[in-house]
Amino acid sequence: MTAPAFPRSPRRWLALAALTLSVLIVGLDGTVISVALPTLAARLPADSAQLQWIGGGYLLALSIAMLPFGLLGDRFGHKRLLLGGMALFGLASLGGAAAGSAAGVIAARTVLGLGAAAIMPLSMAILPRVFDKDELPRAIGVWTAATALGLPVGPLVGGWLLQHFWWGSVFLFNVPVVALAFAAAAWLLPSDAGHERRPGVDGPFDAPGTVLSALGITALVYGTILIPEQGWSAPQVLVSLPLGLALLAAFLWHERRHPRPLVDLRLLADPGFRWGALLAVFVNFAVMGVLFVLPQYLSGVLGADALGTGLRMLPLIGGLMAAAAAGEPVVARLGARTVIALGLTLLAGGALLGATTGPADGYGFAALWLALTGLGFGLAVVPATSLAIGTLPADRAGAGTSLLETVQQVGGVLGIAALGSLLGFGYLRRLVTDRLPADAAAAARGSVSGADAVAQQLHDAALAASAHAAFVHGMDLVLVVCGVLSLAAAVLAVVVLPARTTASREVAGAVPERAESPA
Repeated sequence: MTAPAFPRSPRRWLALAALTLSVLIVGLDGTVISVALPTLAARLPADSAQLQWIGGGYLLALSIAMLPFGLLGDRFGHKRLLLGGMALFGLASLGGAAAGSAAGVIAARTVLGLGAAAIMPLSMAILPRVFDKDELPRAIGVWTAATALGLPVGPLVGGWLLQHFWWGSVFLFNVPVVALAFAAAAWLLPSDAGHERRPGVDGPFDAPGTVLSALGITALVYGTILIPEQGWSAPQVLVSLPLGLALLAAFLWHERRHPRPLVDLRLLADPGFRWGALLAVFVNFAVMGVLFVLPQYLSGVLGADALGTGLRMLPLIGGLMAAAAAGEPVVARLGARTVIALGLTLLAGGALLGATTGPADGYGFAALWLALTGLGFGLAVVPATSLAIGTLPADRAGAGTSLLETVQQVGGVLGIAALGSLLGFGYLRRLVTDRLPADAAAAARGSVSGADAVAQQLHDAALAASAHAAFVHGMDLVLVVCGVLSLAAAVLAVVVLPARTTASREVAGAVPERAESPA
């Protein structure tokens, strides 16, 4: 095993800062657009289908491109491809700010997804080349915290920008941050010199696997994106989902036979990677469910504006940061199995406590269960990610981290669709619209904000109360599912993970070969 690129040098932490800055901006961009959609609808203008694809195009590009970018990074160098992804992300941000139509914004968001698909897995793949086996879990914790931090902070940043600047500012703010991250990464990250001489990086590129995975994920994500708008029984959904599953089955069959597959299925044979990845998916599913319902609750029921909604998510961020700070010494003392199970239990406790929310409960109660959720999230996701990344061989680091990120991303998209349907079911089951005209009833059934608008127009306080109670009921159902799945994952962690192995030791057993030459 060769020495890390910057053994015990302060430069390694500056390199980590460059990597975390890049993934932070990706995390921010993933959610900042959510608070800008009403403004885009009015200013561009954009209809509901176009608004759907402003978010959906980004998710689709991100989901399908991570696997090939990881393999290309293993072949041509992680740093090269990472810098290319950063440059693409910055250029797409400029394009989004300059777009004058909904189609232009959709195109810019799609290219942003491609840039993010390079940044996320390749920045993670570089970590073992910079840090030794003892410090790698801490580096992964910082990287993961930065990734997760962007999700709840995005609405806060977006709300502030929209209150002070024009809508294009939600794209333009990316540019100086990406430029700084690019310059820092180019200077600080270890060089790719000698990368191509590593064993296993040559051989035919898996073009058929790339096509099959792209088509399968596209069909699966496309059908999933349509579910909240059209329902599970819509013809496009009924065609897209089975087609996507069939294509992905064909993809897996092909991967078992290709000499240099896009996804090395042998990675899943390693218990550390298999269970670390699966547990990280459970954590991501639960947190994405919370982040899906929470902004709607804060704005639609509690009446917060865009900036206020972001500010009210700070307890979640506080819990996450507390866990990131305390996680490493706790793992060293108690072991990864205990900490992951504890984190998942706290995450379940926060979600299940939130599921007891009533229509009359104020923000104070929400702040309590949000802080608990954030604490559990941070405690669970960092050691789970350390388990997975610590098993990756040097020549498959990019492909392995791409697989980890892709599974989490696609799982999150599918989870949001399922939870969105559950939220809609709970909302419609409790909403009372019998006395309303047909048009008003349809608007009220569309969303809690639509019901509030109808209630204000008709001066109907009973409708507003019914809509708020109905939404809280739907939200509670979603949080119950998130909590139960988190508890199930906690039990799984206790059953399948080694008893007294710390994350550091798990990583130490299989840390990839590191680069010898600095940048």
